[in-house]
Amino acid sequence: MTTEALTVDVAGHTLLLSAERAAFDPLLKALFIADAHFGKDAVFRARGIPVPAGSTGENLARLDALVSTHRPESIVFLGDLLHARESHAEETLSALSAWRARHRGLRLLLVEGNHDRHAGALPDALGFEKVDEPYALGPWSLCHHPQTVEGAYALAGHEHPVYRIATRTDHARLPCFRFGARSGVLPAFGGFTGGFEINETARGEAIYVVAGERVFGVRRDA
Repeated sequence: MTTEALTVDVAGHTLLLSAERAAFDPLLKALFIADAHFGKDAVFRARGIPVPAGSTGENLARLDALVSTHRPESIVFLGDLLHARESHAEETLSALSAWRARHRGLRLLLVEGNHDRHAGALPDALGFEKVDEPYALGPWSLCHHPQTVEGAYALAGHEHPVYRIATRTDHARLPCFRFGARSGVLPAFGGFTGGFEINETARGEAIYVVAGERVFGVRRDA
């Protein structure tokens, strides 16, 4: 699996935006991921909705690819690591434990999101540091819920932003990164998530969409 990243300037600081729907700070050697929602498929099946298994394994394989590409020293999850209490199913926790065993040297931080509170505490063996929003790291204020923070640039998740690109005959809704003057939102990392269309709310923002293995800018309105 290969990834392609686009280097962008966000409020005077460099970020690499990945087609795997993550952002990397090369100075801090920190990888930022929002809304993984691990175990969402297990939640649906536990509640009687027959969806196929495998989304957690696929998401962890993408995470492996990001670690291989960027060689981060830390990964900060911007909330909603797990989807719900049923995400503590053996299949999900076993997959997370196996992934953690492959990356023992990584520092893992979780900015607690609304789904994390409902899902309950992670097993200590996974070695996550749980922090509250806003969490200061370098020039960033790391959050789950989009917001502005005095004296820092806020990076958040929660929104699952998508951007609608249309022609006369067809359209596509693509995951996107959105960056305003003081805050930005990352796309949902999880492959089994919905999206919130931001075309009408992103005036004056820099928008970068993910299309296959590419990330590219679509507009920077004044």
